[in-house]
Amino acid sequence: MISTVQLGNFPTTNFAPSDHWEDFVHTFRNGQRSLPQGWADLFGPLRKGAIDDLVIVGQLGQSLDGRIATASGHSKYINCPAGIAHLHRLRALVDIVVVGVGTAIADDPQLTVRQVAGPQPVRAVIDPKGRLGANARMFAEDGVRRLLITSEGAKSTPPAGVETIALPVHDGKIEPAAIIGALARAGMRRILIEGGANTLSRFLAARCLDRLHITVAPIMLGAGGPGIVLPPRERADEAPRMPVRVHKMEGDVLFDCDLTDQRIELGNAKKST
Repeated sequence: MISTVQLGNFPTTNFAPSDHWEDFVHTFRNGQRSLPQGWADLFGPLRKGAIDDLVIVGQLGQSLDGRIATASGHSKYINCPAGIAHLHRLRALVDIVVVGVGTAIADDPQLTVRQVAGPQPVRAVIDPKGRLGANARMFAEDGVRRLLITSEGAKSTPPAGVETIALPVHDGKIEPAAIIGALARAGMRRILIEGGANTLSRFLAARCLDRLHITVAPIMLGAGGPGIVLPPRERADEAPRMPVRVHKMEGDVLFDCDLTDQRIELGNAKKST
C-alpha cells in the first residue's frame, strides 16, 4: 500500500528553527498528548514501538539510480537541503544516532542537530577493530554521551569520556541484534541507524528495523556506491512488499517504509491486552 503526503503545511525550505517544529519535538518527546498533523504524518510512527519498547529507524539518501556516491566517492550533496533538514529532524527525535566506522572515517560526521531545533542525540560508532581516530568529530567533547561499539578483545583507545561497549564478533562483524540489545541496556529506546550503506544493509537484512526512510534525489550518477545491498532473490515475486508512505520534499521524494511486519523482537515485548 502506498499513500502520498505533501509536506506543504510547514516550511521545508526554511531551515531556521520554527515554532511549529519546536512544539512538535516537545510534544513528541515529553507528552502523552496526540500529535498535531503535518509533522505527525511522517514522524508519528517513531513515537512508540509496535513490536517491543524500541523504535529503530534507518535513513539513507540516494540518487534515482540507487547510488549514494559517485564512482570517485563524492557524495556532497546528492539530496536537496530539505533532505538534509529531514535527517537533522530525525536526529532531534531519537535517543541515539549510530554509524559504521567506514562512514565515520570517510565523512567525519558531527552527528549533531544543527539545521533544526531539538536536543542532541547520543552518538555511537560501530568499530570492531578500533580504526576510528581519537580526533574524529563525533568523539568531540560537547556534553553529549558518546559510545564506541567494538569487538571483545579489540585494542581500542577512545578519547576520555567515550564509553566502550565490547561485543562478540562473528565472521569479523558484530551482529546487529547484539548491537541493538546493548544499546537498549544502555537506556536507548529510539535508535537511528544513519549509515553507511553497508551498515544499514546489515541491519535491514537482520530484520532489525521498524522503519526505513529513503530520500531519493532526481539525479542519476551512472556508477558509484549502491545504497542498499541485500542477499539476492531467485524470483522478483518472492520479494516481500511493505506498506510505504511517500512524502514530497522540495525536489526530493522521501519513501517511509514500514518494516514492522518483518522486524524481530529485540526489546521488551508488547503485552497483549
